[in-house]
Amino acid sequence: PTTESGGPVDATRFEARLAEYTSSIDAAPARGMLPEVLSGIRRASERSGKTIIVGNGGSSAVASHVSTDLAKTSGLRVLNLNDPGLITCFGNDYGYERWVAEALQRHLDPDDIAILISSSGQSENMIEAARTARAIGATVITLTGFDAKNPLRALGDLNLWVDAADYNVVEITHLAWLLAVVDVLAESATA
Repeated sequence: PTTESGGPVDATRFEARLAEYTSSIDAAPARGMLPEVLSGIRRASERSGKTIIVGNGGSSAVASHVSTDLAKTSGLRVLNLNDPGLITCFGNDYGYERWVAEALQRHLDPDDIAILISSSGQSENMIEAARTARAIGATVITLTGFDAKNPLRALGDLNLWVDAADYNVVEITHLAWLLAVVDVLAESATA
């Protein structure tokens, strides 16, 4: 096979990259925490709470995908805060660092669960959101990567960390883990 420019395609590079994704998805101990994520979502639902999922950049796409599938397949109350109007309005009025926290103050209740996704765990808006969610009394689940001592990871009740310093590896791992939770919840809803 060749690329559009006519140069050869090295299939071993794809195999290596896919192996990196697989290795990250299978990594422990965060993978072992998935039943706790599922239990937290169920507990929130049993208390008439909801699950709010939010992320930045590629993580916002993960949040959108997971929240849509979770609501559709499980029938649970799920809210994704990645609406452009909300982001630009609250970002303009409160500053980008505070937009998620301000949105959570309006939508998050103590019986809810907030799932905050930041590949680096350094995003100030997610850190502020975690502090706000904790102050409200909601359960906070974080999904991060890169540095194990990132500030967002320190603020969650449950923290799923990916031992990788590559955005695509971290984001695909977060997506795979959360979609596994969605699938197991959906299977139990139809059983």
